[in-house]
Formats: sequence, structure tokens, C-alpha cells
Amino acid sequence: MLKVATVNVNGVRAAYRRGMAPWLEQTDPDLLLLQEVRATDEVLRDHLGGDWHLAHAEPAIEGSKGRAGVAIASRRPIKLERTDLGPERFDGSGRWVEADVVLDDGSTLTAVSTYVFTGEFETPPRQEEKYAFLDAITARLTELRADGRHVLMCGDLNIAHREEDLKAWKANRKKSGFLPEERAWMDRLFEAGWVDLGRRFGGDGPGPYSWWSWRGKAFDNDAGWRIDYQIASPGLAAAATGCAIHRAPTYAERWSDHAPVVATYSL
Repeated sequence: MLKVATVNVNGVRAAYRRGMAPWLEQTDPDLLLLQEVRATDEVLRDHLGGDWHLAHAEPAIEGSKGRAGVAIASRRPIKLERTDLGPERFDGSGRWVEADVVLDDGSTLTAVSTYVFTGEFETPPRQEEKYAFLDAITARLTELRADGRHVLMCGDLNIAHREEDLKAWKANRKKSGFLPEERAWMDRLFEAGWVDLGRRFGGDGPGPYSWWSWRGKAFDNDAGWRIDYQIASPGLAAAATGCAIHRAPTYAERWSDHAPVVATYSL
């Protein structure tokens, strides 16, 4: 059995100050995929501790430092890692990392941790940059899947796919994260055979959600968005045995504004 957890930590140091360590110890994933790490390799290793193999894409370009960074921590060996999505414009953005993980039977799983641009909410607005990034993801996933390997893309995609994936969908129809073009990109992804495990195991909805604003009563009222995903290639999806969002019991027990998405695979 392979357990995989993915979460946007909003800064690994802040997450640990708020209580991430007990969750990690209790959950005990084989693979841990992180977004918005906001730390160096050394800082990340110091916080995770233990016997982890690590692939980490630190942000290196202007505008990304201190607010991006993606990582994959694995209990199983990583035989190769890659941080280039394709177009040079995204080199050093700290938004894409791949790791070829060796499974117990000797086969390879390519795991991806990604953090997609928020779009028009960024300063300056980056909606076109977001679309370009999504196109690059499509091209790269097609390449990875071409040889029949298991591929798992996890992360904060900053897109709610359908109305059941955010509570206030009517108020957000013209806002980044729920635009028709973004949702159509996800439609094409799933039509090509990729599987959204959160929805497969989460029922018809509405929800369950994975992100709630820190402000106001969003968390208490469950006024959230489902923007964090585990998306599997068809063969890997067939091996999935469950997928759930680890929502904190109370607002005070949150250690990120995102909740982890945890899935198990019979591999």
C-alpha cells in the first residue's frame, strides 16, 4: 500500500509553528508533496526530519522568492528529479518538480508537485501567465504518460472545476479560479483519461473543500473551494483505494489555510 499526501503549507516554517508535525507523524505518508514551501533545502530538511528522500524546486526568479517553492519528500528512493516544466519562462519559478520514485516492486512512479498561478488576484495580474502554465502542464503530462508509466500530479491548481467545488460559485463566475477557460482546461484533462481522485472518492458534492480564507467565518461556515488535487494516470487511478481531505476539526487547529489531500494506492 502506498499513501500519498499533498498540501499547500503556506510556508513550511509557519506550518510547523502552527502544528503540522503531529499531523505528519499521525498520517505517516510514503510520499509527501508540498506547495508554497517558502524555504531552502536545508530549512525544509530540518523541519521534516527523519529519513526522507527529497526533491525540491526553490523559487529563483524575481516575484517568486518567499511565496512559492514545491517539494516531494519520499520514504522510497528517488532515482531522478526534474524541475523544468518546459518553457524557459517558468524556469526558476518554484512551481513544478517531478520525482521518479522507486516502488517496492522495482517499478517507477513519476510524482509531480505543482503550484499553479492564482491568476488575476496576483500583483501584477498573471491570468495569461496562468493559461500558459496550464498549457505547459498539458504538454508535459502527455510526454510523461506516453511510455505507459504511472504518473501522479498533486498540488494547488488554483482552479475549482465545477459548481460543487466551491460554495460561492455564483459570485465567482467571472473571477480567476472559476473562469470558463480554466474549467475547460480541466475538462480536457479528464477527457484525456486523467482521474480526479478527490471527486471520485468525495462523492457528488457540494464539497468537500480544501481551502478556506483565514478571514471572517469562511472556515466555520465551510465556505471553501476545492482547489487541491491528486490527479492520476488511468492505470494508477485503477490502483487507488481511497482519497480524503484532512480538514482540521476547528479553526484553531488549522496549520495552513489549505487542508491536506491524502490518497492510498494498492501498489
